[in-house]
Amino acid sequence: MSNTSKYTPTSTSVTTLSKAIFTVNRHAKTAGNPKFLYFLKKKALMKMIREGKAKKVGLHFSNNPKFSQQQSDVLIDCGDYSFHMPPSKEDFKELPHLGTLDHSSRNPKCKMGLQKAKEILEEYTGITENDDNHRKQGKNSYQKPVFKKLGDSFF
Repeated sequence: MSNTSKYTPTSTSVTTLSKAIFTVNRHAKTAGNPKFLYFLKKKALMKMIREGKAKKVGLHFSNNPKFSQQQSDVLIDCGDYSFHMPPSKEDFKELPHLGTLDHSSRNPKCKMGLQKAKEILEEYTGITENDDNHRKQGKNSYQKPVFKKLGDSFF
């Protein structure tokens, strides 16, 4: 068994990680398992913030608020890229509110495959898709109801 990994220490550069997060974020919008991809993005961004490779800039009004008429997201600068993430309570106290999102600024284009991006971020964060860490605890999976024939006992 070879001990070589496709992931190299140079892959932890801000540029490489930012491109990987950008790719994962772009694919999450149409993915079959978007929860894991968004979880991976969040964990990578949080680790980059802790390491000083990214920084929280402020809050933006969300373009797609869920249950309320107004919702804010945290704007995070990561090299040449910017990302949004759900805010924590502390973010509302510590960060300035920047108002509405400026649609004229865009992230640079990047050509990286989803598998490579996931591999980079999984190696960086130590999280894999098979881990149960990203799944909500205590939530049972849906089970189809079992229908009995008319007259059969339920017991």
